[in-house]
Amino acid sequence: MPKNEDLAYTIRRSPRARRIRVKVDPHDGIEVVIPQRATTKEARAAVAELRPWIDRKLAEAERARTSLASPPGTVPFLGAHLHLRHDAHRTRAHRKHDVLHLPAANAHQALERWYRTEARRQIAPRLDAATRALGRPHTTLAIRNQRTRWGSCSSTGAMSFNWRLMLAPEPVLDYVVWHEACHLVVMDHSKRFWTLVERHLPGYREPRRWLRQNGAALVLPPAG
Repeated sequence: MPKNEDLAYTIRRSPRARRIRVKVDPHDGIEVVIPQRATTKEARAAVAELRPWIDRKLAEAERARTSLASPPGTVPFLGAHLHLRHDAHRTRAHRKHDVLHLPAANAHQALERWYRTEARRQIAPRLDAATRALGRPHTTLAIRNQRTRWGSCSSTGAMSFNWRLMLAPEPVLDYVVWHEACHLVVMDHSKRFWTLVERHLPGYREPRRWLRQNGAALVLPPAG
């Protein structure tokens, strides 16, 4: 792993890359994507040139993590906080009111499975309502764990959403669902697309801004 003074990063050659790109992920670190014929020296130069931008992105992510940190012993869920309790006799996570009961063993895995299940339970009716309003039914719904994408819509109507949306406030989830549903009508991000989003979700700009500023901090805290 090369370093630029105190900054560690990885280099990945890509046959599709036409220029050097630097990607900053607060969890996976800093990655420099370079064309096949580019040199590591050129990668180092790109990191040095972009160092102020990289530092700013890392600082923004750290501020977001700090501001969104859950109180000890809790996890976020659609704008609320659920209290964690461990039970040695339990094999899976179970919510009762504002308490989430977890197994004592493999608690984090059980917690993530619970969030994935909840994501489908929360998203499915919202997506059904949105597609009915738009008059464009979707074909499938998948729950995934992408690092950089919150949702997707294919030309065949296949929909995919990131379960980590459960860690965001509820209006953010509503925005992402409507965003992807509107792609069933308009596949690009043209003015027509955003006009359609605004017609069905007039206040979309605020949750969209929130997600851009805080999305990198939506990470499940340790459950142990």
